[in-house]
Amino acid sequence: MNKSRFVILTLLLGLAACQSGPVSPPLAGARMGGAFTLTNQDGIRVSDREFAGKYRLIYFGYTFCPDVCPVDVQNLMAGFRAFEKAEPALAARTQPIFITVDPQRDTPATLKQFVRAFHPRLMGLTGTPAEIAEVAKRYAVFYQKAAGDTPNAYLVDHSRSAILYGPDGGPIAIIPQDGPPDKIANELARWIK
Repeated sequence: MNKSRFVILTLLLGLAACQSGPVSPPLAGARMGGAFTLTNQDGIRVSDREFAGKYRLIYFGYTFCPDVCPVDVQNLMAGFRAFEKAEPALAARTQPIFITVDPQRDTPATLKQFVRAFHPRLMGLTGTPAEIAEVAKRYAVFYQKAAGDTPNAYLVDHSRSAILYGPDGGPIAIIPQDGPPDKIANELARWIK
């Protein structure tokens, strides 16, 4: 994420924490999100329109990530499970989504193995490099391939955040991807109504 967007998001979160009474979503009105058509872990083309009326918990990462992405996704899905247990009807209206920033290696088959390890409802999305670049731009996600020892042994530097989007597709809040499942579940329950 570029520095100015990070500063703006941090200020919005700080202002929300200082207010008393009903708190509006900290990312309300932020210019992030939008239309996309990508390929899911089953090789089926999926459009953002298929999620209309649902909340979306979106995390950008990649399956070959050696440490951060698997831990973040594990934590998020443990929190989502706790949320499902406490609020099954609300969880049913929420779609967790993992969008790769490494379309070269993250094929549908690779994504299928990855997402199934964390939650049966977690959807993995990939696309062409141009499609991923466009989605990342719309969703204010930074990523950049870092050179490796061989052409297929590389890392991908990327912004690290899980964002909750509302039924209309607008951003609501950053959801913590670390900490105990109850912390994540409580944050989901705070915004999903």
